[in-house]
Parts: sequence; C-alpha cells; structure tokens
Amino acid sequence: MARHLITSAIPYINGIKHLGNLVGSQLPADLFARYQRARGNEVLFLCATDEHGTPAELAAAKAGQPVAEYCAEMHAVQARIAEGFGLSFDHFGRSSSPENHTLTQHFAGRLADAGLIEEVTETQVYSKEDGRFLPDRYIEGTCPNCGFDSARGDQCDNCTKQLDPSDLIEPHSTISGATDLEERETKHLYLRQSQMRDKLQDWIDSKNDWPVLTTSIANKWLNDGDGLQDRGITRDLDWGIPVKRGDEDWPGMEGKVFYVWFDAPIEYIASSQEWVDAGQGDDWQRWWRTDKGAEDVTYTQFMGKDNVPFHTLSFPATILGSGEPWKLVDYIKSFNYLNYDGGQFSTSRGRGVFMDQALELLPADYWRWWLLSNVPETSDSEFTWESFQIGVNKDLADVLGNFVSRVTKFCRSKFGEEVPAGGAYGAAEEALIAELTKRVRAYEGFMEAMEVRKSAQELRAIWSAGNEYLQEAAPWATFKEDPDAAAAQIRMALNLIRLYAVLSSPFIPETSARLFSAMNTLDTEWPGDVAAALSALPAGHAFSVPDNLFAKITDEQREEWQERFAGVRD
Repeated sequence: MARHLITSAIPYINGIKHLGNLVGSQLPADLFARYQRARGNEVLFLCATDEHGTPAELAAAKAGQPVAEYCAEMHAVQARIAEGFGLSFDHFGRSSSPENHTLTQHFAGRLADAGLIEEVTETQVYSKEDGRFLPDRYIEGTCPNCGFDSARGDQCDNCTKQLDPSDLIEPHSTISGATDLEERETKHLYLRQSQMRDKLQDWIDSKNDWPVLTTSIANKWLNDGDGLQDRGITRDLDWGIPVKRGDEDWPGMEGKVFYVWFDAPIEYIASSQEWVDAGQGDDWQRWWRTDKGAEDVTYTQFMGKDNVPFHTLSFPATILGSGEPWKLVDYIKSFNYLNYDGGQFSTSRGRGVFMDQALELLPADYWRWWLLSNVPETSDSEFTWESFQIGVNKDLADVLGNFVSRVTKFCRSKFGEEVPAGGAYGAAEEALIAELTKRVRAYEGFMEAMEVRKSAQELRAIWSAGNEYLQEAAPWATFKEDPDAAAAQIRMALNLIRLYAVLSSPFIPETSARLFSAMNTLDTEWPGDVAAALSALPAGHAFSVPDNLFAKITDEQREEWQERFAGVRD
C-alpha cells in the first residue's frame, strides 16, 4: 500500500471563490486523492484557509467585523461549500491556528540560526491619509510589465511578475484610495533566498517529470534578471503571527507579524498537526518528517500557476534552510487559468459563477464533471454556458445516465428487479471485456500521471463502450427470439453499472454513490481483473431502478444563466 500526501493550494479567507479557483487546485487534488484511496492506498489530503495578510484585513473591514471573527465565519462558509462539492479533505485547517503560529516561529528561529535571515532597514510606502505603513498588498496600480491595471505591490496576477510597490504606475492605497503616498524607513526581516539559489536550482533540475508550466516559472524566477532575490518575511500589520525566534521575542520586531507568504505554506504541515489535535489522526510526523517514516511518502501539491513561485522556491528554501529532515514535495501539478465567457471572473463586476451559486443551480457532480474534463492543464481554458450545456447533456445525461436508465428499466419490465441468470457470455461480451480491460489500464495510467483531461476522456470512452455494446446487442430485440441470451446481455449491462460506479467515483462521487445504492452493493473494489469485475453481481442479486441521474440543461436555462451571471462588462 503506497502512501500519498496531497495538498491543495490554500484559498484566501476573503470571500467565496469562483469556479476558476476551484478547478485550479482543490478539485483536481480531490480527484487524485479519491483515485488513490480507490486503489487502496493510504492518503492524507490537506487544505486550509489562508487567513493572514492584507486580504483578510480588508475583507473584515468591508464586512464591518473584527478580523478574527470574520475569519472564523468565512472558514466555516468555505468548509461548508467544500463539503457541498464533495471535496474529501482529511482536514481543512486554518493558517491562524495555534499550531501554525508555533511552527512558523520555529522555522524562523531555525533559519536565523542558519544565518539565512537578515534584518534590513528599508523604505516602505506610508499613507498619510491612512496613518500607517502599507504592506505590498495594500497598494495597487498598473503593472509596468504587462499593463494590467490591478497589479498588487508584490506581484502581478496577470503576468506573475514579482514587483515592488515602487514599480507600479499610478499606485494607490486599497484602504482609502489615497494616492498621496510616501516612502519612510522601517525595519524588516528578509529570508536570504539568494544564498539558497544553487541548492534550489539543483533541486528543480532533478524534477524532470514535472509539468513544463511548473519548471518554466521556477526557472524564470531563478534566472531572469539578477536571479532569485532575498525577500521580506515580516510586515507592519496587526493581524498575523507575531514575529518571534522560536519561542523567544525578536528584539526590534515588536508589533510586526510574519508576511503571509511565509506562514501560509507552513500551514500545510501545521494542518496535519491540527488533524491530530482534533482527534482525526494519530501521527502527523510520519507524513512530514523523513526521520519519522515520511521517506516512503509521495507528496503531491496542486495549485494555479500564480502560486508556483512560492511553492517551488520560497517554501522549499524554508524547508531546506531549516536543516531539519522535513519532507519536500515530489511533484507539483500546476494549472493555467479558467476564464469566464470571453473575459475574467470578477467579484466586483459580478461576472462568473461562484461556488455557492453553482451549488444553488445544479448538483455538484454536474460542475465537477465539466470542470475536470475541461481543466486548464496546457493553456488557459474558458467556461461558456454552451460548452457546459453540451458537456452535461451529452456526457452525463445521454451517455451515462441514459445507459443506466435503459438497462435498469428494461430489466425490471422483463426480468424483475434481480440480476437475471440467462446463458453464458458470448463473443460480443468477450470483445467488450477485452476493450474495457485496455481502456481501464489506460485510465489508470492517465490518473497516475495526473493527466486530468485525458483521464476524463478515457472515462467517457468507457461509458460509451457500454452504450455501443447495448446498441449492438439490442436485448429488447434479442428477448423476442432468445430470452436467455437477452438475460445474459442484461446481466453484463448491470455489472457495467457497478463497474462505472467504481471508475467514476473520483470524478462524480455523489452519482457513484447513487449507482452503488441502486445496484445494492458495497463492493467498491477496483477492477484489477475486469472480467471478474463484470461478474461481481451474480444472478439473483437484487437491485433497484434509480431516479433520473442527470436532468438535461434546457436552452431556456442556459440563456437565463448566461444573462444572470454576465455582470457588468467594461
């Protein structure tokens, strides 16, 4: 039994996320976690809310709540929505947890002892109108590299270029909108990433199986311009993890907190401690410490491309720089962006479908299937209502749902609600078994390689193979001449439904559970032997006819939703 540690990039606490956020990390991570569990492997799947820094403070101020209260409320909201989408986290933690406070301060102390933290006097933007220093994310302006008009003071989300506030064109405070900004001196701690450059480069170079998107972004940061730069790890904020060196105060750093990018990745580890402290697990160290058993763990991270620099460079610099035997990531699966109907998702403009809205419209599996089968792996992709309608109606309703309905209803009308006995399988059934054996092995290969789109395509082909068999066998016609032969055909088809329930469970878990229930079986064993799997339901086994699995999306619904979520266009 293999052991898989899986983490999804942790979402900011500031509000409900849109479908692009979902498909860029959490949903494919869940797909992989569910697949590995289905194969009988041991999985620890972790995520959390990212609760520190500017986004939390700004969102809390806008909501008129104390920031701690706001974060607790939004964590509960995000956890509930994640559950609604069937995200099977073993633990959904919080970066504001006591565990993350302690661990972040521990890492800071270790890095300081290793000479990898430097105290720097720097100039920082001060807003007279706000009466405070402005952290980078409190400053927005136009990116000098790509012209994006909402670039932050630390990074442009459009082109991913690392920035300083002074780089921005026409910068302004995100608190008040003030443009009367000036630079004043303040002291901060810097992680000396430049000292780790060669070690990080060797590590990146050793990952020749990583996606090109991941390694190209990492190498760009390592080698463009002056290469990897030292980076501040503290900020002048009230909300965050107080700057300490282990459990000792850090002279000169009173009133400062660790920068969110430093503490947020550490929450991956801390969330496993939360998992144990909550009584959900018994030993977090066997997943994270190579001196405690983590050497045989395969660690996979899922994230959008904007998070790649922190996970390929800054977080590894923290881990390696500590000098302690922590588990490093083995594989980073990164994704491009999902855009919305000719533009971008926008909260402020009301453009696009957000996760809570999606669940109000349709069950989670409709969204899971379309998003995963259109995941932006090799380039940005786009959500359109036309594409969504086609994906639901053709793949889910016509291919899978129609097969289940036809088979179960025909059996009930001719043989009753039990698997019929009939004759032995013939040449057509043997040909189907051979085809499905080949396709199931291909599906496994794509899933192991985390090629999500190809996995979805192969799963759909497996569904289609059953429909093609049913059309050619035509048990409704066979029954008139040879009821025993028709019974064998239906026995095969009913076993196909159970097989589909097993194979489809990572993609559409709620539907899979309905199929297992309809087939009256708890046998979820993965089909190592496809022929044996297609005999799992013996003659005489009772089943029930499920309600319609998928309702088709009408043209009227599509048009209504397209108008409703169009928002305000520029």
